[in-house]
Amino acid sequence: MALSVALGVPHVSTGQMFRAAIRKGGPIGDAAKQFIDKGQLVPDEITIAVVRLLLDEQGSTGGFIFDGFPRTRTQAEAFDRVLQDRGTRLTAAILLDASEADILQRVLGRQSCEKCGALYHRKLVPPRQSGACDRCGGKLTQRADDTAETVQKRLEVYRKVTLDVVGYYEKAGLLKRVDGGQPKDKVFADIVGLFQS
Repeated sequence: MALSVALGVPHVSTGQMFRAAIRKGGPIGDAAKQFIDKGQLVPDEITIAVVRLLLDEQGSTGGFIFDGFPRTRTQAEAFDRVLQDRGTRLTAAILLDASEADILQRVLGRQSCEKCGALYHRKLVPPRQSGACDRCGGKLTQRADDTAETVQKRLEVYRKVTLDVVGYYEKAGLLKRVDGGQPKDKVFADIVGLFQS
């Protein structure tokens, strides 16, 4: 079961939003592509514009699970203002703690289906037939930016920029830590448990 199903709210990946913007083209998508292709963070103003647009399009729902957002303190502060403008607030910020070695292994092994978007991992969640989606038979591919070099760049950016977001939410009393090095089912249960107590 997906976390979004268990909690009854949609999952929103900023990476997916950016890829959708890139497919559509236009100034925001083109600008985002330049940064994503280099493994760099998309500038805050572009990221916030994409998130604001998503919230405007989705209207009022029971909430969202944002995945990979916010990544800078400026984004976190801007997101607070966006939510305040809509008369709502953030419930929790979940930090999945994992070693850099685990992160590298997970990113380099991940694959997704070109047709339905199902996610796999060569070692951790392999498909029944190599290269083919279990759900629809579509071809499994790896993102072009899932390379060791790009992961190392992302980790550098995390240490320099994103750790400040951890402190921001910790100070606000919203940060919840989950051991991301555990088996997937245990991580899932721990996250769901945060919202059941």
